[in-house]
Amino acid sequence: MIARIEGNLLEKTPTRVVIDVAGVGYELLVPLSTFAALPDEGKTVALRVHTHVRQEAFVLYGFATAQEKAVFELLLHASRVGPKLAQTILSGVESGELIEAIRSGQVVVLRSAPGVGAKMAERIVVELRDRAAELEIEHASPRRPRVEPLETGARQQLVSALVNLQTPKAKAERVADEVVGNQGEDAPIEELVRSALRRLAR
Repeated sequence: MIARIEGNLLEKTPTRVVIDVAGVGYELLVPLSTFAALPDEGKTVALRVHTHVRQEAFVLYGFATAQEKAVFELLLHASRVGPKLAQTILSGVESGELIEAIRSGQVVVLRSAPGVGAKMAERIVVELRDRAAELEIEHASPRRPRVEPLETGARQQLVSALVNLQTPKAKAERVADEVVGNQGEDAPIEELVRSALRRLAR
């Protein structure tokens, strides 16, 4: 299994990156918190990797910190939570906040992520509370990195991110129009996606 990748950052979007390692381009799916920590395209980057193997696909998920990777893998221990939903949850809720929410039973925090209803949020808390308490001891909550505003294409990047997070394209475009209309094209993409995810979770 691939546990870590370091190389040249060829492409980056809020949910996906491509890293060149000795001439081979590796595609990794990432949460928003990892996207926010990425350097500019063309620079060297190193990401921790969770390798997800299915019968029809070999998918890599990348993380900027050990805590993000640990929380992602924690979520996979919950019933009916697969890697795409875990990525979506981590894109809507910062990893340290998520650990605290699970440990202390804050169901409302979990429900703020699209795709997580009341029953699933309660099940995640019940099934993962003890593991979350252990993670809270192991990992200090990192300071959220500052995100530079996008110069152009905020709406297109937002639509792409929402579609990659399993939102139907028509709904993604409608929500993107609302969010960009309220916050402007020059708002940081991380803030735009989080605002859109909050709207979708209503």
